[in-house]
Amino acid sequence: SEVGGQPADLFVMDASGNNIHQLTATQAAEGYPTWSPDGRHIAFESHTVDGNFDVYLMDADGANVRRLTDEPKRDVGPAWSPDGQKIAFMSDRAGKEFDLYWMNADGAEVEQLTSGETDWFPQFSPDGSQIAFHRWNDVHVLQLEDRGVRRLTTDPDNGMYPTWSADGTQFAFMSWRGGTTAIYTMNADGSNQQLLVRMTTGSAIDPRWSPDGGSLVFVHVPEEAATEAQSATQSRHLYRVDAQTRAITRLR
Repeated sequence: SEVGGQPADLFVMDASGNNIHQLTATQAAEGYPTWSPDGRHIAFESHTVDGNFDVYLMDADGANVRRLTDEPKRDVGPAWSPDGQKIAFMSDRAGKEFDLYWMNADGAEVEQLTSGETDWFPQFSPDGSQIAFHRWNDVHVLQLEDRGVRRLTTDPDNGMYPTWSADGTQFAFMSWRGGTTAIYTMNADGSNQQLLVRMTTGSAIDPRWSPDGGSLVFVHVPEEAATEAQSATQSRHLYRVDAQTRAITRLR
């Protein structure tokens, strides 16, 4: 994925961190890959030669790349609905801040879901009825039926980059409460917020729950506390943490 604004390619690997396979080889800054529920496709964002971020789709082996959005503003952070029919994403096409949108999986029928705030990195609930995201520095949940939004964390006990557990009963998220950025969990209603893992140095960021619910993968930035403008010189390592035992394993 993209590092520090520099061009980067997309790769896949198995759950143990082995069998790495390169999917893209371009001069674009490609990032935020997300698998379709049936495992046949990957949606991702790409900063192409025209200087614009858009959402793209490719087959699971990297073939058949096609562009889904084509706007003069940034369309990033795609996420699949559980039924594979919709892709949600964030875009600043309506103003200077990001709003949430969704579209059909072929890029048709784009619809704006939120407006007037700054809403980042949507993630569908397992039943497809809700979308979790962070608004400014806190985790929120959007009810798709009535477009109602509820807030689950309150800065300075903030929450960002939420990810649903497989059964929909919990979230994992990152927070800088108590020091360097660490990974926390909470119930789906925002209760029982608990520290899951804090690294001895640097920051733990961008958690993603495994499909079986047993573990999470996160990124470790060891040199210093992570910020939105991370330096390209900072190292990044992938780790897995067991959701029950909290044992961590480095993957890459």
